[in-house]
Amino acid sequence: MSATLGTMIKQLQPDWSILIFEQLSEVGQESSNPWNNAGTGHAALAELNYMPEAPDGSLETSRAVNINEQFQVSRQFWSSLVKEGVLPDPTSFINPTPHMTFVRGEDNVDYLRRRYELLKNEPLFEGIEFSDDPKVIYKWAPLLMRQRQKGEKIAATRIETGTDVDFGSLTHQLIDYLVANGAELHTESEVKKLKKQKDGSWNVVTRDRVGNTPHTYNAKFVFVGAGGHALPLLQKAHIPEIKGFGGFPISGQFFRTDNPAVVAQHQAKVYGKAAVGAPPMSVPHLDTRVVDGQASLLFGPYAGFSPKFLKSSSWLDLPASIRLHNIGPMLAVARDNVDLMKYLIGELLASKKKKLEALQEFMPTAKAEDWYLITAGQRVQVMKKDPKRGGVLQFGTEVITAADGSIAGLLGASPGASTAVPIMIDLVKRCFPQQYPEWEKKLGKLIPSFGTKLNENKRQAEKAIESTAKVLELERG
Repeated sequence: MSATLGTMIKQLQPDWSILIFEQLSEVGQESSNPWNNAGTGHAALAELNYMPEAPDGSLETSRAVNINEQFQVSRQFWSSLVKEGVLPDPTSFINPTPHMTFVRGEDNVDYLRRRYELLKNEPLFEGIEFSDDPKVIYKWAPLLMRQRQKGEKIAATRIETGTDVDFGSLTHQLIDYLVANGAELHTESEVKKLKKQKDGSWNVVTRDRVGNTPHTYNAKFVFVGAGGHALPLLQKAHIPEIKGFGGFPISGQFFRTDNPAVVAQHQAKVYGKAAVGAPPMSVPHLDTRVVDGQASLLFGPYAGFSPKFLKSSSWLDLPASIRLHNIGPMLAVARDNVDLMKYLIGELLASKKKKLEALQEFMPTAKAEDWYLITAGQRVQVMKKDPKRGGVLQFGTEVITAADGSIAGLLGASPGASTAVPIMIDLVKRCFPQQYPEWEKKLGKLIPSFGTKLNENKRQAEKAIESTAKVLELERG
């Protein structure tokens, strides 16, 4: 998020100075690290939680379409940066990977068929396929079908225009561009205080992690893009807009295999359906991952609980974030999410054998010796006030902006990085209202569909997908 915003501002206003503070030895080591996430270019092509079934059984496409629209904006922005040479090699961060959904059981098959019937008419989902024929599904993803019990009710959808994204590589390349163009990067530098000055600017007080030397920097605008640690930093800024917000951290693991014989049999990201009581981010999926040019497979995530807000932070993060203004919403969330807590406890107590059984439901031929567990990135879900229930747990992202636009931060998780560009466009519009009218023309050059909805114009949608696929080298042979 920070790398995206910095790059956008450098494109829109190249004479502004930019300082970046990173508490670790290098950037992109938390949620953006390729092994801390599944690398899905989230476009709602396969993620069922973006198109849930209503209590009356009805389905509605608007959220899925909206997320796809946002991802197309990100693709166009990246394409423009590739053309400019900011991102010299698109294959270093994005690769073509079909997106699939795979379900079991008669009710789920019926749901998936109805979902397909609606999405196939949406321009941004053109090319989506559905099948409940085991032979067809075997051609799409053989590992799903080998040794599967005959007669089992199954179905799948597939769309070939999906992607695998290495957000760690993308982050590094964007930061490298910023530094090469005058931005200052301070690593091993922890932000300790954010103090507003009388003139409306902010003093950012940092401390070197090596040597413990304090520093103070003054900025007219501050963006807090610190992943799970954004909440405590915004609390330190004492802006009224953060009142009532809390964070619910969820940890996780993935099974990973690098065995070439296994990896070669699966080229797709295959999403299933979340278990009852499970959070949306815990939807099981078997994914192709391409990192540094090498393909691996991931399966998971297996959710768990840790009070840390980052993998590298303190066990006291959660209790230290409690304030008088957010304890009510947090208690309300605890009251209303007993099933979620039971699910997380069950996941924590699950043995490696139990976790392997979950993988074998997806991939019946999975063998323990081929797979090993890796720890995923921390996700801090938003808890906030709700007039009816006192507090709600939110599984999306939320931008917090001070009334005067002098400071902003991002809370939450999925779909996160995939929609970073439209989120940052919204942020600059809110925080820089005087400059924004002039910037709109530049944004229109960076993002050809800027200001329009691709899904409302089939030809425009086709053109955008085709042109970005060509520039990003996503065209399949």
